[in-house]
Order: sequence, then C-alpha cells, then structure tokens
Amino acid sequence: MCANNTHWNESAPDGKEAGPEVVIVPVIFGLIFFIGIIGNTLVMVVIGRIKSRRSRSTTNTFILNLSIADLSFLLFCVPFQATIYSLPEWIFGAFLCKFVHYFLMVSMLVSIFTLVAMSVDRYIAVVHAKRSPCIRNKKNASIAVGVIWVLSFIIAVPVAQHQILINHVEAPNSSFCWEDNWSNEVLRKSYKVTILVIGYLLPLVLISCCYAKVLYHLHKRMKNMSKKSERSKKKTAQTVFLVVAVFLISWMPQHIIMIWVQFGQFPLNDGTFAFRIISHCMAYGHSCINPIIYAFLSENFRKACRQVFTCRFLLQPPPEEKVVRIRFENFSTTHSTTNV
Repeated sequence: MCANNTHWNESAPDGKEAGPEVVIVPVIFGLIFFIGIIGNTLVMVVIGRIKSRRSRSTTNTFILNLSIADLSFLLFCVPFQATIYSLPEWIFGAFLCKFVHYFLMVSMLVSIFTLVAMSVDRYIAVVHAKRSPCIRNKKNASIAVGVIWVLSFIIAVPVAQHQILINHVEAPNSSFCWEDNWSNEVLRKSYKVTILVIGYLLPLVLISCCYAKVLYHLHKRMKNMSKKSERSKKKTAQTVFLVVAVFLISWMPQHIIMIWVQFGQFPLNDGTFAFRIISHCMAYGHSCINPIIYAFLSENFRKACRQVFTCRFLLQPPPEEKVVRIRFENFSTTHSTTNV
C-alpha cells in the first residue's frame, strides 16, 4: 500500500517545526532495512542450499517468493520512503517517484497473494491429502508464483500513472512526490476501494475460510494421528497462520488511513500524525518479521540454518545430512505421503 506521499512538513499538525520523528523514523527504517535484508537473505540461502527433493516443496516455493517480495521492497522502497521524514523535498527525480511507489504496491500485493496461495496450499494438503500430490507440485507452485507477479504488476499500474512530481504552493522551488493527475474523483476512489478489497478484505476472507477448514479437519483427525505427526501438523499450521495474522495486523492501520483520507476528513493533529508514523513503521516493518517467525517457531529451520552455514563456512560435510534434510521438510510440510 502506498504511503501518504506528503512530506513531514506538510503532514505535521499545525505546520509545527520538525520534531524528533526527523531522526527517530529514519533510524527505525534503518533497523527494518538491515534486519530484513539479513533475515530474508538467510531464508533464501537456506531454502536454496538444501537440495533434497522434499525441501523443494510447494510451501517452500511460496516462502521463497515471500522472501523475494520482502527483500525487493526493502531494497527499492524503504530507503527512499525513509526520507519523507528527514528531507525537505523529494530529491530522487520523477522516475524514482513513480517506481518506488509503484513497486511498493507491487510488493504488497505479491505478499498478500502469496499468503493466500500458502493458505490454499495448506487447505489442499490437509483436507484433500489423498489428491494433494497431483495438485501440490513444483510446476503448479511455479505457475502460481508467476501469475501472482503478473497480476500484481498489472493491478499496480495506476499508481505509476498518477504518481508525479509537483511544486508546493508555499515552496515553488521544491519538488514533492505526490499522487495526482486522476481524471476524476470517482476513478480515484474506485481504485482505492478495489485495492482495499482485493489486497486486504477478500484475501482475509479466503485465508480465514481455508484455515477454518484446516483446523476443523485436524480436530477431527487428532485421535488417529501419532503424537509426532500431530505436533508436526500443528506446528506447520501455527507458523503459516502467524505469518498471515502478522501481515493483516501490520497493514491494517495503513488501509484505515487510506479509506479515512478518501472518504472522510482526515485531521492533521498530533494524534493522527503519530498514527501515520506508527502505520508506516508497522507496514514497512512487516518485511523483516517473517524470518523472525520462522526462526522462533521452527526448530527444524534453525537446524537447517546451522547445517547450511556449517557446510558453507567450515567447508566440511555436515553430519547426518540426510536426517537434517528430512527434518527441514517439517518446516513447510510433513514427511509422510499422506500428510501435509
């Protein structure tokens, strides 16, 4: 979701002078940037280095795509957006004005569409376990990822079309990156509502339905499962569910502000100014949270990390490589042909 593109001087309540946010917000964005780069790169390296057939599961394909989207967002969007609170104008030119906000929208859509795909993947794996091998394969997952990126690039086109450099009335020599140039208000509001529906509300409904079915199905089968299989299924479901919940919570304030601005009177005061800062930090901070979730919830992911970097940096074959590879599969799917 594109952040409100006004500079902090325009956004600050009552035209007050620069406050501590000029330093604090860029520092927070800097932490988000470095933590996110390290975390998402780690996820990509771990998934890429484990070469067993089972590690190339559909869920790992989606996790890898999610990390690529987050990493792209961190590299191409966060550093530029951090300057909103620290520089008096947009200094990066017209192309980056369009590209940064366009790719911000693309990466957000790729993330939520990928989370929907992960939820559907979990639903098929659990509820339709017998038929899942025919559906949940690398080819179909790759096709889904391709469709996700193409749709995201297309849906975000209006952002690039209407993001322009303008000169502020009170500062004619200063350029600001602003969303403008809509032919009429109806089109602008229609697009914002469309983004809210397809980029937040509809995915929320689909994800909720999938997980409701998964949890109900698991509840019915608990008595027939071994304890090990039961723990594995529950852990996998918890991890993916938490990834989805964090995304929805992280982006909620940004969507609230977008609708408030479009269909109400968004006041400029200390409270709403702080709310906007918090919404930016939450939305952008989401890009570095998923690897943390994996690290804390998945013991097998941590083992796989140690396995990969022991092999890479100590240049010696890791012990029990086959066992670790099978265990790593539990990070995304269980190791029985009839299980998720």
